[in-house]
Amino acid sequence: MTSVTLSQFRNRQSDFIAAAQREPVEITSRGVGRRAVVVSPDFFDRAVQALEDQSDIRAAAAARQESEPPISHDELMAELGL
Repeated sequence: MTSVTLSQFRNRQSDFIAAAQREPVEITSRGVGRRAVVVSPDFFDRAVQALEDQSDIRAAAAARQESEPPISHDELMAELGL
């Protein structure tokens, strides 16, 4: 990961945005530390998808642990009014 200061990023934004297409670019600020990380749209989309997948996996695992008895297809259809 490339790390640059906020002032460096301001002076060469287009260079660092181009670099972010290959690897994340960390933007730091004196006294604050890491302020932001610039990534490519593809990297961002893959990261969001991975987080959503993990959330779905956890929800499915929790649902399997529920102790309520399952309902039949006919009961579900009646409950939904179908």
